[in-house]
Amino acid sequence: MNTARQADAARSASGDRRVVLVTRRTRLDELVARHNTVGQAKFYVETLGADFGDYLRESEAYAAALRQTTATLQEWGRWQSIDRTLLANFVFAPDDIVVALGQDGVVANTMKYLDGQPLVGVNPEASRWDGVLLPFRPQDLKAVIADVAAGRRPLRSVTMAEARMSDGQVLRAVNDLFIGPRGHTSALYDLTHEGHTEFQSSSGLIVSTGLGSTAWMKSIVTGSMAIAHSVAGTTLGTWQALPWDTPELVFAVREPFPTRTSSATLVYGTVAARHPLVVRSRMPESGVIFSDGMEADFLRFTAGLEATIAPAASTGRLVS
Repeated sequence: MNTARQADAARSASGDRRVVLVTRRTRLDELVARHNTVGQAKFYVETLGADFGDYLRESEAYAAALRQTTATLQEWGRWQSIDRTLLANFVFAPDDIVVALGQDGVVANTMKYLDGQPLVGVNPEASRWDGVLLPFRPQDLKAVIADVAAGRRPLRSVTMAEARMSDGQVLRAVNDLFIGPRGHTSALYDLTHEGHTEFQSSSGLIVSTGLGSTAWMKSIVTGSMAIAHSVAGTTLGTWQALPWDTPELVFAVREPFPTRTSSATLVYGTVAARHPLVVRSRMPESGVIFSDGMEADFLRFTAGLEATIAPAASTGRLVS
């Protein structure tokens, strides 16, 4: 086979790979879904003293980015689009190339449902979203997809957390897992880590990945350090974020409350594959586990259920 024919064959093979585009609803879409019409949504927003024009500008920018992205994918060949709310029931093929059209949360929410497929984060409005996980713009997509299909793009490894339930359910997280009560009641559970077990009452636990260590975990630890300094004059330094591909997780207990029966000594630590975190619920009704701030995507964690939390065997692969 000559060089030209080899190049044609390579292009044909690349074009046969399906691209899956993951989209999201804008704030305006959410408002219209709740209030039925744009006019009623405008009245609601302006009654609160907010700028409805900002909702329109965001929606128009996202629509323009979506049109440009769709045009690129139509030129590519095989592609499919799904809303982020359908990810839990969508079946990805092993050789799919996945594109998430911003914000960062869409990329994180998509990644936890993948099993090694390359994920391209596209920023629909760079002037609005910083986009830590969104290195590309719609105009970049044609070249990026071709490079990914040809194996020319570097892939950044991202460690994910995984909660395995005693009833067989599994939930992954790209940033963090929350284990605790739905609402403002106390979380009651037995916590086991590295051979030590204690009964705790708290407002819940956070288990963070390296990627998530710049978010919720940072705020928890920073607040704890500030309180310790104010109360005891202790200077503990600053929180150091972990690499995205670190093979370990970090957990912290929020607002642990020691009583006659509950303890508060096992409140922070590192979680590895050989040292998982085990949590057994004592919450009759309100216990939940959710990931990456998606409270609607949760597992019930009621009394008697046990969750084993460790780094996921599969890692995310973010195109860079």
